[in-house]
This record gives sequence, C-alpha cells and structure tokens, in this order.
Amino acid sequence: MFPSLFSLTCPVLSLCLTLALWRSLSLHGNPLTDTGVSLLNPALAVHPSLVALDLGDCLLGDAGISLICGLLPPDGAKPGLRELTLSANPAITGTGWARLAVAVAHSSQIRTLNLDYNPLGDHIASMLAVCVASSRTLEVLDLEGTGLTNQSAQILLDMVQNYPTPLRSLVVSENNISRDLQRQIADLLSEEGEEEEEEGEGREDRHPAREKRHKQSHHGPHGVLLTSGLGDSLLAETEM
Repeated sequence: MFPSLFSLTCPVLSLCLTLALWRSLSLHGNPLTDTGVSLLNPALAVHPSLVALDLGDCLLGDAGISLICGLLPPDGAKPGLRELTLSANPAITGTGWARLAVAVAHSSQIRTLNLDYNPLGDHIASMLAVCVASSRTLEVLDLEGTGLTNQSAQILLDMVQNYPTPLRSLVVSENNISRDLQRQIADLLSEEGEEEEEEGEGREDRHPAREKRHKQSHHGPHGVLLTSGLGDSLLAETEM
C-alpha cells in the first residue's frame, strides 16, 4: 500500500521542529501535494537556520507555491532560503510561477533556483528573466527541459548581456534552443565569472589574512535528506 500523507509528513514535521541546527531539507519525490506543504509550512516558517529546501517532484500546485513564497521574505526582513528546488511539479500554473518570480525578485537571500522539468514555456521564462534582472543575489537558475525556444533564449541572452546581475550559471539544455544561442549565453556568463574571480583574487592579495580567517571559521552545512519512493519508508541522512 502507498504510505499515507500523515505517515509521510509527521516525521518531517517532527524533524523541522526539533532539529533546529539543520540547514537543508530534501523531500524530493515524496507525494506531499499542497496539503502536505500546508502541514509543514508552520514549522518551516519559524525554522531559525533553514537555507536549502528541495520539493522537487512533490505534486505541488499553486497553493503550495504561495506558501513557499512566504519562505522568501522581502529585502530587509528575516533571513530566508538561499537554495530552492521545485523540479518536476507540472501542476503549478502560470499564476503560481508568477507569484514565485515576484518573491524571488524581492528576496534578500535566494542564490540557487532549480525549476527544471516543469512545463514553463517562453512566457514564464520571459517573466523569470525580469526576475533575474531584479534579483541582487540569484547566482544559479536551472531551466533544463522546461519547453523553452529561441524566443525566450534571446530574452535571457539580452538580460545577461545588458543588465549586470550576480547570475553565473543558467542551465537551458534539453530545450528547443539553438546551439549558437546556448553558446552565447554560456560564454557571457563565463566571461563575467572570470572577471569576478580576478577581482576577488585582487582583493584577497590586498588582505591575505581575510582568507585565512575565513578558512579557519568555515564549517560545512548541516543537512537533512528525506527521500522515499512510493511505498518506501523515509530515510534520514545527515551531512555534518
């Protein structure tokens, strides 16, 4: 028999409430639906250190997206997610993606956004280009297999070419986009990344002690991985 929604969400809810030091939570592939997200949302909203959330292939819809947007607070508000994965949730409509785009554009923290294998199409991709141009933190955007064509690719290229953003990786493979456009986007992002690295090296050369202090104080992120196929029990894996 398939596990009930209650059996899937209760262990996760308990972990969110009790493991305050965990920084990442993956529920990829669990059939949460919007109902499951609504059960998790109160715990996630008050979690003091959650920075990465993976809800890929969780049967989410627009109601679930609205709740997730609350984890991306506007500039100046409390810290929010830095990495969000919503891969393969085809039930989300254009309205839901529009809400997410607005939230990301005004988020003070989000750095990685994975939307691969959703039927976004050119209209949503164009909206996301505006979102990326507005964001001051977004570095990675994954749009692999999202139904894009040269039309939206050209808009994304114009965005990368004409508007300075922190974006350093834009994945557009497995779309109906010409290789030439893909190469131009990749080349532009590569050039910008090299320029940033050169500037960063110059700053570290002027302040050699800063890098040493950073290395001494760095601790790897804690993580929780909760994945299951239908009928399988939840597994917990930690990264210390």
